[in-house]
Amino acid sequence: MPDSPFAQLSDSLAAVVESVAPSVVRVEARRRGNASGVAWSADGLVIASDHTVQRDEDLRLGLPSGDVVEAELVGRDPATDLALLRADTELAPPEWAEADTVRVGHLALSIGRHDEGAQTALGVVEQRGGAWRTGTGGRVDAFVHTGIRVYPGFSGSAVADAHGRVVGLGTSWFGRRAALALPVGTLRRVAEALQEHGHVPHGFLGVSTQPVRLRDGAAGLLVLDVTEDGPAEAAGVLVGDVIVGVGGEPVQGPHDLVAALADAAGQTRTLDVVRGGERQAVEVEIGSR
Repeated sequence: MPDSPFAQLSDSLAAVVESVAPSVVRVEARRRGNASGVAWSADGLVIASDHTVQRDEDLRLGLPSGDVVEAELVGRDPATDLALLRADTELAPPEWAEADTVRVGHLALSIGRHDEGAQTALGVVEQRGGAWRTGTGGRVDAFVHTGIRVYPGFSGSAVADAHGRVVGLGTSWFGRRAALALPVGTLRRVAEALQEHGHVPHGFLGVSTQPVRLRDGAAGLLVLDVTEDGPAEAAGVLVGDVIVGVGGEPVQGPHDLVAALADAAGQTRTLDVVRGGERQAVEVEIGSR
């Protein structure tokens, strides 16, 4: 009797897990519970979820072979929940696929590694959207919501398509009970910055603010404090100013300001401020941190 279509699908999914699992490691970097990571380079780089790397030292990786090796932290970017680790070992990076290959309705497999070996969970791509920013200003190149339930150890897992290509890194940090896949373009950009700087440079203005509404009904951010020797102080921003725009884009709340500054480190931006009831333009060189 020939295999049913369901049996064929089951075998195909098992084959995907078997092909991707050699690229997935166990990350031992927190007090309770391990997580997963994916081989980024053959010479020992691993991309993982930052929130699961809770210490900077005493890090270990559980390899597909069963061996456990020491690792070091190359760098981390909390804004995108990504960390880069390095171990003195050979790894097998997976075949990666860009976010534009992902369609709503595609099957997705989250493949992680626990103490006994590979683990997996099945889901469907429920939403696919364009670039977005996290609450702390991290830029993510595409929104890929897999609908995969996040079990312990699955943050940092490889999210694979039905062809066995890895389309992103699974994280539970930005979604409730269901994993988002951080796409390959984001992984590549952040990993390159972490290798070069140890962190991803994010723009820094040097002000404390709170949302406020002006008499004309417009919203902005009231400057409550200006950091000494910071970019805002150097540019002449004053306590009591209301920031209503950056670089020609409106600023109505803290998230707008974070997004406007995130990729502007080292660049000059024009702040639109309301001072004494009058709008003024203030040129400021955005700092980095």
